[in-house]
Amino acid sequence: MKQFWVTFFGSIVGVVVGSVLTVVLAIFLIAGMVGSAVQNAQGQRASMPGGDIILEVDLRETRLDQPTRSPFAFTNPLSTTEIVQTLQRAETDSSVRGVIVRASEFGMAPAQAEELHRAFASFLDSGKPVIAHAQGFEGTSVTGYFAVSGASQIWLQDTASFSATGLSTETPFLGGTFEQFGIQPEFVQFYEYKNAANTYTQTDYTDAHREATLSFLGSIYDTAIATAAADRGVETSRMNTLIVSGPYSAEQAQQAGLVDSLGHVAGARQAALDAAGVETILTIEDYVRRSPPAAPARNRPVIALISGQGAIVTGQGDPGFGGSDLIGGDQMSAAIQAAADDTSVRAIVLRVDTGGGSAIASDQIWDAVVRAREAGKPVVVSMGTAAASGGYYISAPANLIYANATTLTGSIGMLSGKLVIDEALGRVGLNIEPLYVGGDYTLAYSSQTEWTEEQRATFYEMAEDVYEDFTERVAEGRGLPLSRVQEIARGRVWTGAQAQELGLVDRIGGLRDAIDGARELAGISADERVSIRSFPAQPTPLEAFQELFGTSAQSAQAAARFNALMELPEVRAALAAREQSQTQGMRLVMPDEAPR
Repeated sequence: MKQFWVTFFGSIVGVVVGSVLTVVLAIFLIAGMVGSAVQNAQGQRASMPGGDIILEVDLRETRLDQPTRSPFAFTNPLSTTEIVQTLQRAETDSSVRGVIVRASEFGMAPAQAEELHRAFASFLDSGKPVIAHAQGFEGTSVTGYFAVSGASQIWLQDTASFSATGLSTETPFLGGTFEQFGIQPEFVQFYEYKNAANTYTQTDYTDAHREATLSFLGSIYDTAIATAAADRGVETSRMNTLIVSGPYSAEQAQQAGLVDSLGHVAGARQAALDAAGVETILTIEDYVRRSPPAAPARNRPVIALISGQGAIVTGQGDPGFGGSDLIGGDQMSAAIQAAADDTSVRAIVLRVDTGGGSAIASDQIWDAVVRAREAGKPVVVSMGTAAASGGYYISAPANLIYANATTLTGSIGMLSGKLVIDEALGRVGLNIEPLYVGGDYTLAYSSQTEWTEEQRATFYEMAEDVYEDFTERVAEGRGLPLSRVQEIARGRVWTGAQAQELGLVDRIGGLRDAIDGARELAGISADERVSIRSFPAQPTPLEAFQELFGTSAQSAQAAARFNALMELPEVRAALAAREQSQTQGMRLVMPDEAPR
């Protein structure tokens, strides 16, 4: 009894403390948002330092593909697309004399590395140097080196190592764990390469899963090695031998020609300053913050930029408190429609970075792309780290599709199902008893009951319809015979390079290339200046916070009430399984096993 009252009052204290902390946090956040909004409204900006500068780009920080719509965006480093666009602007800024890059020690998303590599190469082509410094390539992934292999000079800290020897991924398989907990996975997959559910149903790779994963890993590795070889002026076979023969000490890496100089970042910075004849280094984030606002672009043709990252969901897709960005079917389709209706917009660029999500929301966005094309607005897709499954669905009807060679795309298939956790919850004394009226299918999504034979057959038929719709959409959008799409679909993930060979992607390139492609389709000459306009406009921190606030305190209180229960490992596992099982509807998602 004593323990009961200790737990009872402890839970009450937890709720009170959690609520107080939430209120305090909210006060500070609101103050910060208001201060930021006021500062932006008054146009208060720190001025640029006098004289010429060198920009510093730190790739050791985790970066999103696109700017987030979260109210906390001001705390984030620039996204990949923002770096690409800022470096493009810096190419023609006479005050920017060079770039120094802090290389990632442990690797990064392959397509992110590729797109940044391309941006640095373009900056070099403008006649300005790019110097990279690494405090070691300590992780085994080649992607950190891939991003900077084309730099004018590569510095390596002399006490660090060069351990980038390949590319890997790890897939968790919970089949055995679920069996121990009494959780029964029930999924429908179309077809053998649609591997996202394997993490719940299997204890190891299936033959198809292993084949597809090794295939896209090999394609990414080949791209990275060929690119680094061209950058360093050696044969591809020689670069491959160097990489697989690692790891190396710093001195050995220099002797092998993998890096140029040894030393600390202070030495690399000074070398960059001396080479450029300047005295100031400015982070790329400070450069953006201090740059004067762009003058209103009048009488210029407009290219609409519509960005989406994260899972595809129905509705607006606004992130919750601390949540990740989402692609809302309502929001993205409305943005596409607004751009199509705007008479000043000549073409639309759709930047996609997603592993998929809701089939219904994906089809809604697909319809908006088709309508934009019917309205006479060319649509060009730029694929980021991934544009797979639902991400490929919304890309398929575009006039042109650009992908990085290392983008993960395809995954043309579908899966859906549930986790039956009734037995698992019973083991911790929790019983959820369903009741229903109406037809037998009413409990098809219940996590407490297994499918009946009739439910399973109906569910399979519905899933098959979704798969058939998906393949037909791809065949129509890509101008491919349906039989060919069905042959290369089956849920298989391809890299951008592989997808181009299959006709699923038109051209290899990043965001800048996609904008050039949009110019081409819109009949805008290469030397004519254009205005890139975001649809919808990026919200201010205060606007984003207003969209969010109101649910956070309630969520925090609920979390506090269940804190004691959540500490039990059995309950945490069961609730995680239940959360998965409650995602109803047909889903178009790819496996979460992107390499780094």
